Amino acid sequence: MVKVYGSPKSRSLRITWLLEEMGQEYDYQAIDFTQADHRAPAFLAVNPAGKVPAIQDGELVISESAAIVAYLADRYSGGSLIPAAGTAQRARFDQWSYFVISELEQPLWTIGKHKFALPEEHRVAAIMATARWEFQQALSLLSQGLADNDYLLGQQFSAVDILAAQTLLWGLWFKQPIEQPNLQAYIERLKSRPAMAAAAQRELKALPR
Repeated sequence: MVKVYGSPKSRSLRITWLLEEMGQEYDYQAIDFTQADHRAPAFLAVNPAGKVPAIQDGELVISESAAIVAYLADRYSGGSLIPAAGTAQRARFDQWSYFVISELEQPLWTIGKHKFALPEEHRVAAIMATARWEFQQALSLLSQGLADNDYLLGQQFSAVDILAAQTLLWGLWFKQPIEQPNLQAYIERLKSRPAMAAAAQRELKALPR
């Protein structure tokens, strides 16, 4: 069984959401950052960076959410959530996956790092305006790429939509405006999927009260 290390409202939602979409059983291990679980030796043995998500699947341990999503979709979705390697659709899947990580998420994580994640002496308030501007540029490109399609690969939902939608939700949590009508509709379309709600609830319930 796949073991997922995660925390609510983090990138681990990408993993639990995907597993819920596939109906794949998994063991969820909550990492409570307020209790410094991410610095515990047992977790650092899984991911020395002290970050979530990470997974264990048998003897295999993987970190980095986009890599985990591609691996799990390849292994467990039977091709329903990821195109076959070497096809044009897989190239588009990979393109959008890398775009999410390098362009769409990057300015949001810059905001997060300089608001709360970095030690205070390393936070630079002046970078926020640039990060907000970069996010808007990435939104414009994403909107153009989505166009009038329901999903990033056309009319077929795939695992890359989970990467994109979770990042857009992260943008809303960070109070960044998303004004493009097609992206607003895209967010609502993805938010309405039962697997997304099930994954979010699973993560929340796993934290000690």
